[in-house]
Amino acid sequence: MGKLAVRMVDKPWGKDVLPAPFVAPAGQRIGEVWFVPPPEVPSLLVKYIFTSQALSVQVHPSDAQAEASGETARTGWGGKEECWLVIDAEPGATLGVGFAGHLDETAMRAAALDGSIEDLLVWHPVQAGDFFYIPAGTVHAIGAGVSLIEIQQNSDITYRLYDYGRPRELHLDAGLKVARGEPLSPGLQRTIPAKGTMELARGRYFTATQVEGAPDAALSAAYDSSLLVIPRRGTVLLADGTALNPGDCASAPNLASLTLPADGQAILVKPA
Repeated sequence: MGKLAVRMVDKPWGKDVLPAPFVAPAGQRIGEVWFVPPPEVPSLLVKYIFTSQALSVQVHPSDAQAEASGETARTGWGGKEECWLVIDAEPGATLGVGFAGHLDETAMRAAALDGSIEDLLVWHPVQAGDFFYIPAGTVHAIGAGVSLIEIQQNSDITYRLYDYGRPRELHLDAGLKVARGEPLSPGLQRTIPAKGTMELARGRYFTATQVEGAPDAALSAAYDSSLLVIPRRGTVLLADGTALNPGDCASAPNLASLTLPADGQAILVKPA
């Protein structure tokens, strides 16, 4: 139980000025803030992502696909499902998730090679509170000017399909084997109210809930095992008195071991 160690990751597409409470080290453009997964919850990873440029058009495999391709044996990573909660967005910022229509592998390969795959994605204008669940196999890209919280399976397998001409390796063959040439299900995107307690995600690998103020008995019963807590407003106290503030992430043995102020808010995450 306790605060998780933080890794600030310098990226060419990151930012040198971050939203509070984060501060980029001098001379660095921070694109990601990782919270090192604890032994109690090793299967999940929480990140903050900050973009000044668009990220690559990419896709992640499922556990079964990573296993079948030999990726798991080679790298130790499994598949990756993830969700995004936008916490800030510059005017005109967008997220590309899924395609406007259906594409077969041949058409997707051609679009990746000539760059038109970018235009075939559905680009969603976003603002704070927009939420997306990204199943494995969903082709996606994060646009410029976005700050978001990403909750994901603890995996680093990413297949880049298109990267705007940047000199980085692409993974067309591997990526096209797992990519779904289809739209995102409408039920996997919505806008989360700024206040209130509500479930954000219930997937095969994790459940996430926004909790406002003191949790009720039903929520405490649902989160009665090891979990991660991401403070969003106010100070959350662990049972040992450790104070958690926005920008922190911690592990806890259960929800009953946390104290949230009446006007506080946090995101709770647990393995499914």
